[in-house]
Amino acid sequence: MAQPRVVILAAGKGTRMKSDLPKVLHPVCGKAMIDYVVDVARAVSSLTYVVLGHQGERVKAHLGSGVNIVFQKKLLGTADAIRAVASRFKGYTGDVVILSGDAPLLTKETLRCLIKGHRQAKAACTFLTACLPDPAGYGRVIRDAQDSPIAIREEKDASFDEKAISEINTGIYCFNTKALLDGLKKISLNKKKKEYYLTDVIAILASEGKKIHAFVVKDAREGLGINTHKDLAAADAIMRARILDRLMLDGVSIVDPMTTYIDSGVKIGRDTIIRPCTMIETDVVIGGHCSIGPFSHLRPKTRIKDKAQVGNFAEISRSTLGVQSLMKHFSFVGDATIGKNVNIGAGVVTANYDGKNKNKTFIANGAFIGSDSILVAPVTIGEKAMTGAGCVVTKGKRVPKGHVILGVPGKIIKREKPL
Repeated sequence: MAQPRVVILAAGKGTRMKSDLPKVLHPVCGKAMIDYVVDVARAVSSLTYVVLGHQGERVKAHLGSGVNIVFQKKLLGTADAIRAVASRFKGYTGDVVILSGDAPLLTKETLRCLIKGHRQAKAACTFLTACLPDPAGYGRVIRDAQDSPIAIREEKDASFDEKAISEINTGIYCFNTKALLDGLKKISLNKKKKEYYLTDVIAILASEGKKIHAFVVKDAREGLGINTHKDLAAADAIMRARILDRLMLDGVSIVDPMTTYIDSGVKIGRDTIIRPCTMIETDVVIGGHCSIGPFSHLRPKTRIKDKAQVGNFAEISRSTLGVQSLMKHFSFVGDATIGKNVNIGAGVVTANYDGKNKNKTFIANGAFIGSDSILVAPVTIGEKAMTGAGCVVTKGKRVPKGHVILGVPGKIIKREKPL
């Protein structure tokens, strides 16, 4: 399949979000919604344009390299946004795919099917539709007596009967480039909204006898756009269910998916068990045969090695827990590197922040950190060393291999019999 070019529309103000953060940067399962759209675009094309407007520089900084940024100078609607990028298609005769930056639930498989169906139908335009029990807020698909799509009616312009139509436009299109560019020239300003609607191209092309094809998505949720925080929460739940399903199919045991929150980008090895009320944020890697939770919180840049255990009410951030190490109860570990076969006792805290810097803790293989120990980073605990219960290991301490540190503040003594 020849590659199309892809345009992602992300210029709008997103006023219904009532947020200072650009709408497309709001996270869905720990990942900005526009990043999902960019991932889908890259699955079908190596050439993607993102049209930006409101807080465009902020979104541009987030996207970085890998996409072509085009700015819409005035926010005059979706058709005007496409006009902003139209000059890039001079001499191009292939297809153009148009995606919405606020529709992160679209899958790569569905987009590939849309493009394939467009080409098989030899259509001037194919657009993705969905049937919803409550279509309020979406443009309705108007069909003729032969059931062919002939227009998209925005809700503000729809008649009473048209508002009863359940088939909605998702804002995802595949156009023949020439048909798109010709249609754009004929769009008039919408008098109510003072904008140029891309949806008007459908009626223009249909009136000229050009073939319009509607591809109805099987799972209507793929076409859902995000306009409010309520929509955002719904999208988050759908994406989270997808993530959990994939992990379970890969051999991870999730005791209660309803109370387990795992972000996008998390990697977990087979035969690991995730117990209820656990939150695992993005950029966490967990090995195989581990046990996590219940009530655990693993934050970004955490690495849990094979056969390690993290128990109830434990939090780990930017740290590594080594092979077969245990952290079973009521503890916090941040900015730490923990070796293998280490025991982290109940109530242990690495005091990693001194008000200015995040400081490091190093715990070597086989060490035993007694209950309620506080490690005021930076500290180093040597191989098979031990801290006594309630010990405070003060800043800069290095406990040698096989030694014990006791008391407040901790004092180092040599252990008579090694573990």
